[in-house]
Amino acid sequence: MRKLLLFGWLLLPVAAGAYHFGPGQIALLADHASASAREAGSLASEARAIAARDGDEEARGTWAAAVEAYERALQELPTGHDAEGRALRLELAKARMFVSQLPEAHRDLVTLVEELQSEPAANSKMLSEARAALANAQYYRTWLMRLEGAPRDEWEPEIEASRQNYRLVAESAATQGDAEVARVTEQDLEAAVRLARMELSDLQGLPLPSQ
Repeated sequence: MRKLLLFGWLLLPVAAGAYHFGPGQIALLADHASASAREAGSLASEARAIAARDGDEEARGTWAAAVEAYERALQELPTGHDAEGRALRLELAKARMFVSQLPEAHRDLVTLVEELQSEPAANSKMLSEARAALANAQYYRTWLMRLEGAPRDEWEPEIEASRQNYRLVAESAATQGDAEVARVTEQDLEAAVRLARMELSDLQGLPLPSQ
């Protein structure tokens, strides 16, 4: 009996080490990712408040800090946390659009929407949010492409994709009884239609819309 107890006691450091470098390490990484995600969310909220009060340019530095925090959270997140990772990727893409990282945001949102569409059990609310963010990115890309003199056959597919995504989001919101989201998205859809029809000379006289 004494030998058995001694053997068990000697194994304790091994068990502790196995936990630390196995599940314990994963839990620690998850905790770090959670802390970084909370920091990023707080910074994003602060950036929105600054933008509403002082304009987008004043909020740019805070948005940049939020981007860094979201990127850090994704790096710290252990494998297997797919839902959490997608939520972080969505918020990161939204933040990137405020710090001149529209191409990266657009690319990541396209990938995210494709992933969510391919999974029958995917979160429908997240899919709608990702589609709405992608529609926004496509809208701003169209605006910039037109200002840069891109021919119609280049920018028209982009604004058409934006319109389709806005339409899907509006229809989903109406089906789920979310009248406010449906109303706002219908307005976004109308703005996309106007952008496609607007003369370039009129577009050039307008300020770039806030994201």
